[in-house]
Amino acid sequence: MPRVAFLGLGAIGTPMARHLARPEFDLAVWNRTGAKAEAFAAANTARAVATPAEAARDREVVVTCLPVSRDVEALLDGPEGLLATMPTGAVLVDCTSGDAATSRRIAARLAERGIGFLDAPVSGGVVGAEQGALTVMIGGDDATLEQVRPVIACFGKKIVHCGAVGTGDALKAVNNALLAMHIWGTAEGLVALEKAGVKAEIALDVINTSSGRSNASMNLFPDRVVTRAFPRTFRLALLDKDVGIAADLAREQKITAPLLQLTSELFRLAHTELGEEADHVEAAQVVERLGGAIIGGRA
Repeated sequence: MPRVAFLGLGAIGTPMARHLARPEFDLAVWNRTGAKAEAFAAANTARAVATPAEAARDREVVVTCLPVSRDVEALLDGPEGLLATMPTGAVLVDCTSGDAATSRRIAARLAERGIGFLDAPVSGGVVGAEQGALTVMIGGDDATLEQVRPVIACFGKKIVHCGAVGTGDALKAVNNALLAMHIWGTAEGLVALEKAGVKAEIALDVINTSSGRSNASMNLFPDRVVTRAFPRTFRLALLDKDVGIAADLAREQKITAPLLQLTSELFRLAHTELGEEADHVEAAQVVERLGGAIIGGRA
């Protein structure tokens, strides 16, 4: 029976872990808020543990899904840390949407103990996690990926090997930066059209059968902005972090990337204005305020 640990039962992590709570796995779960781990274990085939060290003890695969890479790095050391108990030959699969530099640092620390590492950020949102249909972007070596592929396949429908450690993080950051660009650009265009007398519903109907369409125009704006629903599925604070990673990547690679840099500044502005709990699509409200019109015309 494969022995797996899952650390980080957030909005994405919880449904991911649920796909690992099956009879063929021996699953241990840990969360910084212990009550959440206890509740998960009570509802699923899993055992809640009190520390990362207890989670990793005798585990062949440890999966982490935390807000930022430094949260994962902070779990490594000390008597309650992963390195205190994680056995030689095990693999840490980090599904955090992290930064490549920290992932490479973590991988080097683990390699000193004979432990493998993959950065494995995911895309697909809460719905994809619930359906076990996430896209998983893998950074690391082929042999390590093949060792843990059966575990990743439980929650990942599309598993893509991107390259060396850190490349999964890099691709996820750029993907999310494009998401941010689409949200902000679509909002700007629709606000301008509202002021010019074109209703958002009409504009989106045309855009979504034309070359300007995107996931933002096809799904996010009709379902969340025009309706004013704004469900909270992915925090703006996390998208701000991801766009910042993409902008840093461009600077590290010494490329001219004015759109990435501007998008990073705009989402930092939106994050500051709307706060830690706002959803990523609520950034459209900042564009509305700046432009003086409401997309869909509703107050």
